[in-house]
Formats: sequence, C-alpha cells, structure tokens
Amino acid sequence: MLFNSLEFALFLFLVSIFYFIAPFRLRTFLLVIASYIFYMYWRWEYIFLLVAQTGINFGCGWAISRSNSQRNRSLWLACSIVSSLGILFLLKYYNFFLNALGVVIPALSTNSAIAGMHIAVPIGISFYTLQAVGYTIDVYQRKIDHENDPVHFALFVGFFPQILSGPIERAGNMLKQFRQKNTFDLDRIYSGLTLMLWGLFKKVVIADRLAIYVNLVYNDPQGFSGPTLLLATYFFAFQIYCDFSGYSDMAIGAARILGYDLMANFRLPYFADSISDFWRRWHISLSTWFRDYLYIPLGGNRISLFRRQANILVVFAVSGLWHGANWTFIVWGILHGFYYLLEKVFGGVAARFSSVFRVNKALLKGCRIFIIFHLVTLAWVFFKARSVTDALYVLKGIFTNFEGPLYLGPSQLTTVIGAVSILLLIAVQFLQYRDLIPLTKAEAKLSFPVYVRWPVLASMIFGISIFGVSSNEFIYFQF
Repeated sequence: MLFNSLEFALFLFLVSIFYFIAPFRLRTFLLVIASYIFYMYWRWEYIFLLVAQTGINFGCGWAISRSNSQRNRSLWLACSIVSSLGILFLLKYYNFFLNALGVVIPALSTNSAIAGMHIAVPIGISFYTLQAVGYTIDVYQRKIDHENDPVHFALFVGFFPQILSGPIERAGNMLKQFRQKNTFDLDRIYSGLTLMLWGLFKKVVIADRLAIYVNLVYNDPQGFSGPTLLLATYFFAFQIYCDFSGYSDMAIGAARILGYDLMANFRLPYFADSISDFWRRWHISLSTWFRDYLYIPLGGNRISLFRRQANILVVFAVSGLWHGANWTFIVWGILHGFYYLLEKVFGGVAARFSSVFRVNKALLKGCRIFIIFHLVTLAWVFFKARSVTDALYVLKGIFTNFEGPLYLGPSQLTTVIGAVSILLLIAVQFLQYRDLIPLTKAEAKLSFPVYVRWPVLASMIFGISIFGVSSNEFIYFQF
C-alpha cells in the first residue's frame, strides 16, 4: 500500500473517520489495528518481527525501570540492544559480512555448513528497530519513564504513517501525544492534506520522472558520455531528495490529519552552507539518532581530538551501512565523514580569509552553498551506483569522457519536464528559504487566506494528475 496510491488515500480516509467518531479510550487501540493491517499489506508474516521487536523493548524497558541495581539495568539494556540489533543484523547484514569475511578467509566461502540466507529484508525494519531501541536507551538514561500501557507502546513502534521510512521518532515526543484527546480540526486537516499533496507532487511529478532517466544511465554507465553521466548525477541528487522528503511530508501530513505532530525530517538541505549544516537539514531524525545514541556514548566532544575524529568516521560509516548491505553505502558514509573532518580543519581558514579580504557575505554564502551542493552530489554517485567500481567509472567519466552527445533519454519530453520541475522546486524552496511561504513548516494553521489556499491545492492536484508518473516505491523503502 504505497503512499502514492489510491488504496492508501482510501485507507487514510476510513481510518480518519473511524478515529474521530470512536470513543477516546478506543482510539489508540484502533490505530494499532490500522497500523498492523497497513504493515501486513506488504507481507503478512512481517508482523511477527514487528511484534517481537515491540515486545522485546517493552519488556526490557519495564525491567530497567523496576531494577534498583545498576548492573541489572545494564544487563537489560544490553538484552534490548543485542536482541533488537541482532535480528536486524541477521536479516539485513548476515550475507554481506559472510561474503566480506569470505574474501579474507576463503574457507568460509567454500564451506557448505556456513550458508548464506535468502530472506527478503522486512520493509521498515531499519527504522522501527532504531526507534524501539532508542526508547529503551532513554528509559535506561532516565530521560523518560517506562511506558506502562503496551497498546500505547505498540502504537509508538508501529504507527502507520512513519513505520516504513520514518521519521525515526522519540518516545518522549510521541507517547505523550497518544494520551491527548485530539478533536476534529479543519485547519490541521487542511494543513496535513496540503503537506501530503506537496509530498506527493515531489514524488510522482519530480522524483519518479527523474528516475526514468537516472535508472537508464546508472544501470549501464559504461554506455554513456561524461555529460550524460553528469546530468544523471544531478538528476539523482534531486530525485532522492524529492523521493525521501516527499515520503516524509506525506507521513507528517497523514499524522497531522489525525492530530499528531511528527518531527521534521528535512529543512531545505541543498541550501546548506557547510557539511555540518547539511546534516542538520538532511534526514534529521536519523542524524540526531546517531548523534545521541552512538556519537555521544562513544565520548562525544569530551575526548581527545584524535578519538573524536575517529569516532566521527565510525558514525558516518555506520550511517552508510545502515542504509544498505553494500560497500557503496559505506564509502558514501565515510566520504561524508571526511568532508566533515576537512571542514573542521579548514573552516576557520576560510572564515579568516573572508574577513581579511572583506568578501561580501551574501556572495560568500552563495559560493558555500554551491560548493556543498556539489560535494554532496558527488557523494551521491556512490549511493546510487550498483558497485564501487561503477561509481568510480561514473566519476572518471564525468571528468574525462567528453566524447559523445548529451543523451536526453528515450523521451526527450519526459527529461525536459523533469528538468523544468527541478527549476520549479528550486523556486519554491528559495521562497521557503527566505521565509516567504510556509508551505511545509510545522505550523498546523497556514497563514494564507482561503482564496489563496484552494487554488494552491487545485494547482498541485492538477500537476499530479497531468504530469505524475505511475506509482513507484519510495527509494528509502529498501533500507
């Protein structure tokens, strides 16, 4: 049941009706049932893993809250982390590490007793596992109290708008909201629908249309010239942003219709003027999760410079591995780690240079945004390529292979529409960057008058109907 499908629109409509007419005491239970039905729509057997992760972390959180001994608290925390991440490892990473070890220890690759597993990775498991483990860690650190109601906790782990691809929520934000008595609010519903339509527009008009060209080129990069590889790489930068931020907008909008506020996951990341700023704007729920639950426990900023730099590389490498069991994702993560470290080393030099030579601040900011966008875009090559070898070929081709024409795809009109849609996106986001329109901000009530609101909605619906591409899965569903 894709967000960009009529089935989901009908599902959300029915859930919303039953939710608001149901007695308050039954609403949480109703949403749990709806969330489990939504999740089982993909493959019904996946529900057992979701229930297992829910039960493990609910039980461990309860045991931690009841333990007076620090040793017992630590043991229950370890039980939660090892069990939850162990399930994730077996289902998602076992074959990858087995193959990697087989390169170092050839006997492993030929030993029939050590066989790889051929199991499809359950959709959403990387997201809800981190969310559930984050709850247990928060209970251990006494940031929150243990949730005594298993139904509320089940909804926290399995809430249907965000179970498949986030945002990766915090228990401190969501559990208290599940106890609030939400009323039918037309302003929130309008705001949620607007956000969902904007997300759907980004997905089916921009991302899915760009995907036609990007997939064609990246599936056979050796067959295309440098300019074509460069155009496909630019297109992918906007494809993945529109695909994932489009999903996040739709998830946040769906939750908002029901009266719940999910955390923002994107804040105009391609307007970042530094790598650290980019990671404060891109996939915010994941970057803050790794900061709070991995980087800080490793020592944060309290340790020596060398260890801090090593930990930064570890966190970025793990972040890359989280995205998928492929060396391309690990290289992508490590590359961002090196960007981050180089920024820390040379950032002060650039600041002093601009101060001494009195460089115009607006011009300097524009140059920084331009540079950061291109560094991020070059890193996307590894994220998209099927292998590190393909990624290196693409990078080499971009800078050296100038022979051959610029290929515009099997349908030049489709490619042109994709390019125009990128320009439209940049224009809208520039207005957002300058705080001139609040289209995707977190406020439940928009400031536009009615005679502006409805034409905006109508325009998005028209654009989706005329220029949208048939339903495709979101990229981050594979993670």
